[in-house]
Amino acid sequence: MSRNSWLALAGLMIPLMLGSANTMAVTDRKCGPVLDHRLTTLKGAKQDLCEYQGNVVLVVNTASYCGFTSQYKGLEALSRKYKDQGLVVLGFPSNDFGQQEPGSNQ
Repeated sequence: MSRNSWLALAGLMIPLMLGSANTMAVTDRKCGPVLDHRLTTLKGAKQDLCEYQGNVVLVVNTASYCGFTSQYKGLEALSRKYKDQGLVVLGFPSNDFGQQEPGSNQ
């Protein structure tokens, strides 16, 4: 898949994932509408997406029992390789597709 295809896919995924995630819009700050959210992490902490303003953010839908979990290794390598250049990879576990993420946050 070409770089432009990945960017287009990521651009489509960000609003979809934020729309389905447990989000809370925050309107008193100056970050773009896609990042203007606070999410709850798997550990229960609040994560302010505005902290990623100015970075390239790749949002990935994840599922532990999905046939594509082999891609985690590549995503980790991509994250390590480009993190100093501003790449942030965010994974959002989802059990919405074939019950492939049946576990709890714990």
